Amino acid sequence: MSFRARLALVAAAAVALAIVAASFAVYFIVKDQLRAPIDDSLRHSAVDIQHTPPDDILRGLFHLTAQLGGAPGYPQVVKPNGQVIAIGSRTTPLPVDDRDIDVARGQSSTFLRDAHVSGIHVRMITFPVGGVAVQVVRPLNEVDHSLSRIETWLILIALAGIAIAAALGLLVARAALAPVRRLTATAETVTHTGDLSQRIDAGGHDELARLAASFNAMLEALEESTRAQRQLVADASHELRTPLTSLRTNIEVLASDRTLPPGERERLLNDVVEQLGEMTTLIAELIDLARGEQHVAEPEEVRLDLLAADAVERARRNQPKVTFITDLHESTVHGVPSTIERAVANLLDNAAKWSRPGENVEVGVDNGAVTVRDHGPGIDDEDLPYVFDRFYRARAARGLPGSGLGLAIVRQVARAHGGSVVAEHAEGGGTRVVLRLNGASNNS
Repeated sequence: MSFRARLALVAAAAVALAIVAASFAVYFIVKDQLRAPIDDSLRHSAVDIQHTPPDDILRGLFHLTAQLGGAPGYPQVVKPNGQVIAIGSRTTPLPVDDRDIDVARGQSSTFLRDAHVSGIHVRMITFPVGGVAVQVVRPLNEVDHSLSRIETWLILIALAGIAIAAALGLLVARAALAPVRRLTATAETVTHTGDLSQRIDAGGHDELARLAASFNAMLEALEESTRAQRQLVADASHELRTPLTSLRTNIEVLASDRTLPPGERERLLNDVVEQLGEMTTLIAELIDLARGEQHVAEPEEVRLDLLAADAVERARRNQPKVTFITDLHESTVHGVPSTIERAVANLLDNAAKWSRPGENVEVGVDNGAVTVRDHGPGIDDEDLPYVFDRFYRARAARGLPGSGLGLAIVRQVARAHGGSVVAEHAEGGGTRVVLRLNGASNNS
């Protein structure tokens, strides 16, 4: 059974229960309303007889009447010993039980009950009069006939209501599940075609609209991820083509039988080693980028100042011609130490690359932010918006070593930790890069 059919069935069942409950309530209310005049008439007759002088009681029983020409009461007298006295020529006895005898003996008061006399459904009242009990009955034929017709009509109305509820339930379920059908159709289209540009109309503010909006956001994220992966593959292929071609050429020259000039073989071997190193670095950076925001380790509390101090020490060993000046304040962030350390190291390497021998690189840590400032030529205004893009290299940097991925990795690390990174012109020349990591607490 489909979800739409189940939803319609549940709606129809709920309406059916409501209709059945309402029908029962209407039936019993109408029943009480139809029988109330008869009960009132029987009580009125009992009061009249009880207030009749003793000598006129029998005459009053002979001449029982009903309001508006209704059926007259049918009386019978019950003695304390249970003996029944018929009134006039009426010979059909009325049923007598212990309660009627208790009324005749004065041990019980007036009461009403249903009974059957000669197959006729009647309403009976028993009340005390002068040491005996008097029973008066009135037939319920008309009331029962009316109730029977009402019962028939209520059943028909209930069945019609259930049928209408089922039909409306199907219509409502169809309308309510229209966004789900659109979502399903879109998901199937994406599955069959791989087209992540599909979107669902997410109008409205209800739960289904929010589901459609979430689905659209998921498709958008997948589309962006797929686009980024394709771009990464295309960029990586382009970047690897040049060093691979040069490496292949050098190896072919070294492997040939040609006689090389003195020192040429050593130069070619050094070029091969250097190119292999560049490719190793490039591939490692590509792997880091391909991981996206997936951490290789669980996040933990990280002393950003201590991590930066270690990175600076390594940078000093690798870049002995550049002076690193630090201003590190105690600061703790929540993140993955290895990826944060890689980002800081990339910032230091980038600053050192643009610094002339003997120039300073200033490194600061405070309140969850790492600031690296160099005194190099700075970044041109036209290049500043793109320095964190993958494989982007400014014209001034195309003669320098590097893959164009270092700052892209820094931005990726910042985003993975809920932070940001910006590059700006530094006062007095050079470049100032600020890496901020969210969730930091300043302990200085």
